[in-house]
Amino acid sequence: MFEQAGCAWCAAFDQEIAPIYAKTDEAVRAPLRRVNIAQPLPADLAFVQVERLTPLFVLVDKGREIGRIRGYGGREMFWTQLFMLMQKLGSPGNDAGRAQGTEKTLRTAG
Repeated sequence: MFEQAGCAWCAAFDQEIAPIYAKTDEAVRAPLRRVNIAQPLPADLAFVQVERLTPLFVLVDKGREIGRIRGYGGREMFWTQLFMLMQKLGSPGNDAGRAQGTEKTLRTAG
């Protein structure tokens, strides 16, 4: 997650998604790592083309970018976009069931 200070959409993500993300199957496969765009990029992410829009979620696997989510458009949109990215990554088991379970957890928790 590329973020910056004062980003209202980053704050919305932090309030709506961040508290439960670490508890999801998606987090096991794609842990959330935060990078401040005002700071130099970590060496292992030097290949990522950073944008000014935040939050910017970039799914990386074995040193290559799989895809990205630009901005935060709310809970449902985030989970849908993440599900689509995870399919590009390839997945063990039934991702459709995982995504539905995650959304159910989010709705119950939220």
